[in-house]
Amino acid sequence: MDLMFDISGFNDEKEEFSNSKRDVLKFLKIIGVDTRFISYTPQKIYINNLRFSKFSRTREATFMKQYPEIEVVRNKLFQKICSKSSKQLALEIEPNSRILMPEENFIIELLMEPYTRKYGVKLVHDGEHDLKVNPLILDDQVNDIFEGIFSGVGLNFSKKSDEIYPLINVPLDWINSFLEMDGQDTFENKNKNELAISFSEFLEDVAPQYKENVVKAAEYIQDKLETEQ
Repeated sequence: MDLMFDISGFNDEKEEFSNSKRDVLKFLKIIGVDTRFISYTPQKIYINNLRFSKFSRTREATFMKQYPEIEVVRNKLFQKICSKSSKQLALEIEPNSRILMPEENFIIELLMEPYTRKYGVKLVHDGEHDLKVNPLILDDQVNDIFEGIFSGVGLNFSKKSDEIYPLINVPLDWINSFLEMDGQDTFENKNKNELAISFSEFLEDVAPQYKENVVKAAEYIQDKLETEQ
């Protein structure tokens, strides 16, 4: 059940809540929102996980009375992207680490922002760091695998121990559909190998879920080869 309280109780102290990130997050906590499951930007609050964030419609109404200029985004596709990303990041992020971020990557910024509260990480854009974000997406990973096979190189992709991959299990169409809905610039498919593109398009028609299966198969083969060496 929603936390019930009289919003008028904030009236006397309303001036204490500025538009700073610190105060916005503080207010969300006071009304019962778990800020580990939302992404903060100055213009919008994006819900990553509706259930865990506890960001009900009642709490949203309370929040909007205090911050009418900040939009609350309840995008189900974004929540699916967050779910995919969190499963990967749970295996890769070290608490309290410094993480080097890519430049001008809006969705990476959204996905990583809550981890400053979840795991106490610090997101940096230069200087010393413990981990680095690799913005590789699922489509590019699959295309790299196909390109390596068709060129005779073999499996030419392996994860680096000092990198994390928030989007590695997220398909391009999910990302671009969300970015379009949010009015942001979309991603381009980086693959230029015509044979890999044609093969991907063929598989898309006959087996829509093929991408994750290709990655799993490649990881299995790679693990076997490393074990036998």
